[in-house]
Amino acid sequence: MNREKEIVKTSIVGILVNILLVGFKAFIGFLASSVSIIMDAVNNLTDALSSLITIVGTKLANKKPTKSHPYGYGRIEYITSTLISFIILFAGITAIYESVLSWINHQTPSYDKWALIIVGVAVLVKIGLGLFFRLKAKAVDSDALKSSGTDALFDSILSLSTLIAVVISLTLKVYVETYLGILIGLFIVKSGVEALKESLSHLIGNRIEKDKSEEIRNLILSSHKEVSGVYDLVINNYGPNKSIGSVHIEIPDNFSAKDIQFLERQIQIEIYTAFSIIMTVGIYAANDSTAVSKSIKENLLLELKNYESIVQMHGFYVDEIKKVVFFDLIFDFEEKDPHMIIDNITSKMKEKFPDFFFNVVLDTDFSD
Repeated sequence: MNREKEIVKTSIVGILVNILLVGFKAFIGFLASSVSIIMDAVNNLTDALSSLITIVGTKLANKKPTKSHPYGYGRIEYITSTLISFIILFAGITAIYESVLSWINHQTPSYDKWALIIVGVAVLVKIGLGLFFRLKAKAVDSDALKSSGTDALFDSILSLSTLIAVVISLTLKVYVETYLGILIGLFIVKSGVEALKESLSHLIGNRIEKDKSEEIRNLILSSHKEVSGVYDLVINNYGPNKSIGSVHIEIPDNFSAKDIQFLERQIQIEIYTAFSIIMTVGIYAANDSTAVSKSIKENLLLELKNYESIVQMHGFYVDEIKKVVFFDLIFDFEEKDPHMIIDNITSKMKEKFPDFFFNVVLDTDFSD
């Protein structure tokens, strides 16, 4: 499946459908002096604009990497999603404004059977379009299509509300137009805020999903019995299906450079094949088999139990010739002063093992 072509084709379908809906709704809305139907038409116009932005964003995101941008342009898709979110917000605020204005001016809408037919058809069309967008978004992993699909499904609910208002006004002569317009606006604003939060979250950088991090770790550990631990898993996202990462593996310290090179290459190929992630593999050497290293590690682990904010210790290595102990510590993000805790730990360990220097790296909790 060509991802770019699928997104463009889906967006074109969205543009054509929304333009047809704009024409029908605007015509009926102006005839009936219905602010909710007119605002629904405006919302469909913004949906068409959103699909157009999706097309442009997808084209730009698929540009080849350059010297100035070697990671490619994939994150433009997240910028596209952000722009669409602002368009949705604008449509919602406009709907609320026009509804309040209608209430102030005491505008009373007049409907006929055509209003019922147009709005009824719009409900069915928007449900179909929303499901179509969501299905394609899942297939090609597109936040922009997902946002458009969510918006279309919201529109179908709001159009249904408009239909209900038309029925009420025709049967009971009770006009709830203004309140419905405000309700429509609030729904649209809510949808825009949620879409904006998701797109900005991608731009800032999300934590790797727990399931995926576990899958990567399990793949490495199950395929390579010589690997005793997998740590420091970091995945940087440069757009949908464009990820570069790094990971440290723990292996015996008697491995040769040749053995390490072969193992690293195997892991890189396996991860790229399974997850399409370009992975750099680093090495932690394990040497806790001597009496000295065992004693230091046991005492260290006992000391670490005194601090609830410590999430993990890894990279432990004792150089008995140079008298240096290396290890990394990961703290909970809520810990305000990890450096103070590290100083306390190294002081306690220094008292027990005065001949050794303790080199501690403050690591970050990038993944589960």
